[in-house]
Amino acid sequence: MAARVPRGGDPDAVFDAFAAWAKEQGLELYPHQEESLMEIVSGANLILSTPTGSGKSLVAAGAHFAALATDRTTFYTAPIKALVSEKFFALVAMFGAENVGMLTGDASVNADAPIICCTAEILANIALRDGATADVGVVVMDEFHFYAEPDRGWAWQVPLIELPQAQFVLMSATLGDVTRFVDDLTARTGRPTAVVKNAERPVPLMFHYSMDPLHETIEELLSTKQAPVYIVHFTQAAALERAQALMSINVSTRAEKDMIAEAIGRFRFTAGFGKTLSRLVRHGIGVHHAGMLPKYRRLVETLAQAGLLKVICGTDTLGVGINVPIRTVLFTALSKYDGQKTRLLYAREFHQIAGRAGRAGFDTIGTVVVQAPDHVIDNERALAKAGDDPKKRRKVVRKKPPEGSIGWGRPTFDRLVDAEPEPLRSSFQVSHAMLLNVISRPGDAFAAMRHLLTQNHEDVHSQRRLIRRAIAIYRALLAGGVVEQLPEPDEEGRRVRLTVDLQMDFALNQPLSPFALAAIELLDRDAPAYALDVLSVIESTLDDPRQILSAQQFKARGEAVAAMKAEGIEYEQRLELLDSVTHPKPLAELLDNAYHLYKQGHPWVADYQVSPKSVVRDMYERAMTFVEYVGFYSLSRSEGLVLRYLADAFKALRQTVPEDARTEELTDIIEWLGELVRQVDSSLIDEWERLRNPGEEGEAAVLDDRPPAVTRNLRAFRVLVRNALFRRVELAALRRFDELGELDGEHGFTADDWQDAIEDYFDEYDSLGVGPDARGPALLVIEQKPDRWFVRQIFDDPAGDRDWGITAEVDLAESDATGFAAIRVTAVGPMSDG
Repeated sequence: MAARVPRGGDPDAVFDAFAAWAKEQGLELYPHQEESLMEIVSGANLILSTPTGSGKSLVAAGAHFAALATDRTTFYTAPIKALVSEKFFALVAMFGAENVGMLTGDASVNADAPIICCTAEILANIALRDGATADVGVVVMDEFHFYAEPDRGWAWQVPLIELPQAQFVLMSATLGDVTRFVDDLTARTGRPTAVVKNAERPVPLMFHYSMDPLHETIEELLSTKQAPVYIVHFTQAAALERAQALMSINVSTRAEKDMIAEAIGRFRFTAGFGKTLSRLVRHGIGVHHAGMLPKYRRLVETLAQAGLLKVICGTDTLGVGINVPIRTVLFTALSKYDGQKTRLLYAREFHQIAGRAGRAGFDTIGTVVVQAPDHVIDNERALAKAGDDPKKRRKVVRKKPPEGSIGWGRPTFDRLVDAEPEPLRSSFQVSHAMLLNVISRPGDAFAAMRHLLTQNHEDVHSQRRLIRRAIAIYRALLAGGVVEQLPEPDEEGRRVRLTVDLQMDFALNQPLSPFALAAIELLDRDAPAYALDVLSVIESTLDDPRQILSAQQFKARGEAVAAMKAEGIEYEQRLELLDSVTHPKPLAELLDNAYHLYKQGHPWVADYQVSPKSVVRDMYERAMTFVEYVGFYSLSRSEGLVLRYLADAFKALRQTVPEDARTEELTDIIEWLGELVRQVDSSLIDEWERLRNPGEEGEAAVLDDRPPAVTRNLRAFRVLVRNALFRRVELAALRRFDELGELDGEHGFTADDWQDAIEDYFDEYDSLGVGPDARGPALLVIEQKPDRWFVRQIFDDPAGDRDWGITAEVDLAESDATGFAAIRVTAVGPMSDG
């Protein structure tokens, strides 16, 4: 498309060229799209508040097109990295790779391109650092309703304040009254601001309130050809439970099931949730929520796009740009728990989700069904049974909403259907990073901060609070020697300047990485646990995966209770002692002291907290596979969260730990972790690598999720083999013969075989070592053959005889097929017996 851009910027020529291109693509511009594009090419700001599916992406493309015509740089922002990445690849296909770049904090691709895709935070920090001098000509802010998010809304507001030179295109299906933004943008930029809203929806919606039981509602929707149906739940557990309950309905025909099986092909489903999802999708039922592995979500989306899934049970994440084509949205409730309290849905939330119904080009109408609460249905049926007899009706005992829930019914439904989205409320914040960015720019930082603090959209009371916060931060930076005041302005007009160099993305990509480097220097490189301690330092700088840490604490407390009961500790004392039992926190004291010391010289880290935890280290020390770890902590509904955390840890290790701090063991751990993530779901690593090396080959087909052969990375595969064998050593030391039988019984080495062998070992020795020496490479002997490895894991006995161990074979072909080391134990016993 870039070749079609008319240079010079004549509005009529730009509009005609873009409209001609769209027509060639088979796209007929809707009236509201034409109106929007006319405003854009004329140089006006645009607030586009039109329904989902009405073609806002095409308007955004027109904004990029118009900017290229006038040699201006455009920034497209989205709320989450996945949407930024998706838009990046779409725009590359549209405008060519040389014209599109991306900045997400994780990756920087073609950063000097005329079209940049980025998260809102990236643009906000550019605006803070460069202000009106920033090379930002046009800003397209997608999902602009995130402006009201309490924690992140500042990033949508800062560009409006700091980039008066830019032309803005603000887009969302649910903006509410935008009068304030019209006046504000016009005053700040000097450009007229147009509003395009209330466009006729390409696929009109029909709303329905169902008083039938949910199963009956679903069966009716299926029988009346209203599929695909997306059933909205407000917890992941409820979504999965509903999907499993629907297995009793014959959702798909035999022929349709055969088509699903053919489409799935060789897709690899892992144990646990994967096996459950396999059964569901083969029945024509999908599950979709943020806790799933990315490859599973993509599978469901792809099958839905092919028209092979009739029902999808998911969460309200549907409202954030999820690419699932659906005809009917079915709400199971109109209330949700928002992390603090249970409340009714806001009109914005309701319409954001409902707007996903109806597919342009496929459906003539979209359906939104709200399922009445069970107690309301029961009460109506009881009243209907009583008939018109007043006495009988008075005797009906009306059921109440379940404990802890909020009552709602048809009046709530009617109100939400008719309600306009609530006006967006400002959520401005001040941080150390904000001050440092402003101080780093040329000019008077005090005047720049005064502008930010008094010209934002907060009320006067909130502005005063923000000013006090900014003064406190500035004093801390001054006291810490991070900034210094100058007796006279310097040649660039600065009255205050930084005394330290800041990396350009210090507040965006692992902001505690400099602290991690300093903390690693405190470790003893010669200590046996050095490699794992480096891992713990890196983990302490990552965001907390709350579900995993809660599961670890629950498991630890359960084990603590069992131990205390065995010791005869009384109930009250057990409760008191349990308060101190938490998830594992390696190096907590060292990291806490180092953080407070580091903060004195680097006050901006106060925006972030070091949080000691052990997820990767815990998995490595337990020598568990991904599936084993997820099962051990009962995290099957959150395995996507587990994998994202592991991928983030891998990226942080690769990017943060310098070469001179890496030992052989630490390099082994990094290679193992990367291969583990890749084998579970290669997309999280492959896309990152592809963004770092954009010249690599394109993305593989979604339904062919097979990662590269696990045996190709010999270093990582050796660690996988070592971990698999050491897992058996640990279980043997604990005499957990049933679990050993589960590992090896299928291949002939049963729990009884293990018990016989290990009891013979303990007849000779008092203990079986499981420390660092026991899992070290010195006690693992590998003989490599073309198709299999022959391995010997030697036991760390207390006498140091090293005459017992495990003999096994590793099938390389099976390992490549499964993604983990395919171990077959052949013997356990003295060396002479092996």
